[in-house]
Amino acid sequence: MKTPLNLKLSILAGIMALAISACAAPASAPAPSSAAYNQPSSAPSDAAAPGGADSERGAVASAGESQPNQPVRLIIRNADMTIVVQDTQARLDELNKIAADYGGYVASASTSQAGENSLQAQVTLRIESAQLDAALDRIRKLAVEVRSESIRGDDVTAEYVDLDAQLKNLEAAEAQLKEIMAKAEKTEDVMAVFEQLTAIRGQIEQIKGRMKYLSQSASLATINLTLIPDVLAQPVQIAGWRPDGVAKDALEALISALQGLATLAIWFVIVLLPILLIIAIPIVILIAILRRIVRRGRKIVPAVPVTSATDSTVPPAS
Repeated sequence: MKTPLNLKLSILAGIMALAISACAAPASAPAPSSAAYNQPSSAPSDAAAPGGADSERGAVASAGESQPNQPVRLIIRNADMTIVVQDTQARLDELNKIAADYGGYVASASTSQAGENSLQAQVTLRIESAQLDAALDRIRKLAVEVRSESIRGDDVTAEYVDLDAQLKNLEAAEAQLKEIMAKAEKTEDVMAVFEQLTAIRGQIEQIKGRMKYLSQSASLATINLTLIPDVLAQPVQIAGWRPDGVAKDALEALISALQGLATLAIWFVIVLLPILLIIAIPIVILIAILRRIVRRGRKIVPAVPVTSATDSTVPPAS
């Protein structure tokens, strides 16, 4: 039987193992071979991996053992496509069949009115990653025109390998703490080890969940589709004349003009008129003063008598 000191040392060793596992360096994971970059992912799906993240890790490892120089890569593939179709509803039914034929399903679908008797749709398909190219070929055949198309891949192999290494370290630390807990005698020692086990178990479940997400995302590719009805693809035509619309536009223009005139009148009364009055009053007073001065000047000047030419004395001729 261990002494309390030895028990404390054992607990300390378990805690150190936990710290080491939490700080595991990602660089210690083996680097995937670049030659296998374009290989399709063979990560198992939920149906093929009933054991959860542990069985997924084992499946990836067994696949890697068959080709030790070319580890299996996990690549999340996504495609975006915009197509023009004649009958949107009929094409939606065919897309459901395509998804089922390639081991997938319709993740989401929404429609909106795009005109009279015309529907525009947004569809997201999830299919087997290895069947992505074949599915896209069938979708192209449903279209009158392919407006745009893009395919992208996100390689998550390095992240998956790093998570696997961290998971192994955490599981080893968990096993050590379980041994320490089995040998503990005091209640406080048992509780201390139990707390460490709970923390490690939480990290293990978190890593397993992330590994499962990466595996499932790599096994099923995503196709985001936009379906445009063929009516919208036609050249824009001039619509018929609508008197009610013209009358509405004219009424709005009249109201806008009246609003402008009312605004101008308000500004004139409140701003311009007082300024004009301030300027005009001195001018009017000055004009009145000038007029009085002119009138007074006229009264002071005497009248000059005017003599006619007949009144002048003409000297007699000699």
